[in-house]
Amino acid sequence: MKTLDFCMCPSAVRRILAFVSAGAAAVVIAGCAGVKDQYAASADAQQRMAAEAAADTKAGASVDTQATYLKLVEQMQKEDLWFASLAHIDALEQRWGVSPESTRTRAEALRQTGQAVSAEAAYKRLLSTPLASAGYRGLGLLAGTRGNYAEAVQLLTQAQRRTPTDALLLSDLGYAQLRAGQIEDARLPLMQALQLRPDSTQAQANLALYLEVTNQRDQATALMDANRMSETTRLAVREAAQQLRAPGGLAAPIVAAASASTRGEPIVAPLALKPSRWTGAGGMRTATQTNPPASNAEAPFSPNSIPRGTP
Repeated sequence: MKTLDFCMCPSAVRRILAFVSAGAAAVVIAGCAGVKDQYAASADAQQRMAAEAAADTKAGASVDTQATYLKLVEQMQKEDLWFASLAHIDALEQRWGVSPESTRTRAEALRQTGQAVSAEAAYKRLLSTPLASAGYRGLGLLAGTRGNYAEAVQLLTQAQRRTPTDALLLSDLGYAQLRAGQIEDARLPLMQALQLRPDSTQAQANLALYLEVTNQRDQATALMDANRMSETTRLAVREAAQQLRAPGGLAAPIVAAASASTRGEPIVAPLALKPSRWTGAGGMRTATQTNPPASNAEAPFSPNSIPRGTP
């Protein structure tokens, strides 16, 4: 929150820098686990989730079987088992039919597995449903993947109007605005994202990127210190900011840098950093601008106002 395509191992990146929206400066985790380890991890995760779903059903914890299945699919996607989730979505819809919820999970899986055309069609089907916000957000992330950040801003704004307190959506929007050169506008959603989700590495990284891009290095350092960001993550944020400040930086793809990830969101939002959020291969992006804001545009940043997040 782009046309950055980074070839990364599906399990290599958990979430790094932003717009991803899915964004354009990517933070990637160096090194991939062995193929054998990946398969073993995927199998273990699927077995664990299947057992949990069965236990929930047996205990009567779920409202109905369809709800349980949707819960299983969503958990698989949280584990980045996107391809496997598509098979389960097929099974779910075969038994209970298509619903806005199943369409949303399908659209996300299609985007995360590099099937942009099919994902776009699925997101558009959501626009006339109660899940319109998810549809606009997905379309915005796809626009960011194509490097069309102005369009991404428009679509993400539509999503944000429908779900104004979604912290990761706000982070994506702020990142997209940075990449679109709307630096002043990016400050509000990025600050909102961090205060709504102070423990989100995506929100932390995107705001740090904004501060770096607007030449507020001391404040950026204070924010990263307060949240105990790793040196690799700090380097990724600073390199992304440097590239964006360079002539033509807003239009040019950002070179991937090594970074660390966490089990949650990307560090800098797609318009942060999440695997395949902005790129079909699972890369990430960040945004910045060449011109700093007016002297009165940015209030002093107080690290004491930012709760410590998990490292």
